Amino acid sequence: MKAWKHFCTITNHKILVMKGCFKVGLYKQGLLHDMSKYGLTEFLVGCKYFKGYMSPNNAERMDKGYSSAWLHHKGRNKHHLEYWIDYDIRKDGSGHGMTGMKMPIKYVVEMYIDRLSASKNYLKEKYNDRSALDYYNHGKNHYIMNQDTESLIELLLEMNAIKGEAYTMSYVKNQVLKGKVEYKKSTLDELKAHLSCPVEVVQ
Repeated sequence: MKAWKHFCTITNHKILVMKGCFKVGLYKQGLLHDMSKYGLTEFLVGCKYFKGYMSPNNAERMDKGYSSAWLHHKGRNKHHLEYWIDYDIRKDGSGHGMTGMKMPIKYVVEMYIDRLSASKNYLKEKYNDRSALDYYNHGKNHYIMNQDTESLIELLLEMNAIKGEAYTMSYVKNQVLKGKVEYKKSTLDELKAHLSCPVEVVQ
């Protein structure tokens, strides 16, 4: 029974992501999203720790102190920020520790769609346009992310919360993925700062 419920949950999530990716023209990513979840390494863990209201990875983590399924998953799916964490080695010797590499835009977009879809999948009727942003902000303090990537995902999540999904998807398709938005923290933060302004006053 748990196996069937887990299969339905991950498949519903995959369909939601696929539909979102198709809306913005990322057809290959939509089709291939989260395929590793159907392999035995991840699927069996998902069945064992299935809850229905939270990720089985979190349930496994609470039980064992780590999630074997997540460790497998994050190294095979480029839409996760954790895939892009590496050692910070600089030519001048100033690098230290681990750092987030700048994610390609198409994977940041998939990450945005993935976060929306996960919130819809678990929250169901409680979902609203702010849900994905609220979840992101709840865990933000422990993320290791490139500053440009961080600014882009935050712009999209905040735009979704303020202007809605239809508006944001259109913006992603016609502006972000077409290279009309500079993928740079200063530019993205300036765009984010103007999201909540209802009217632009012209003097």
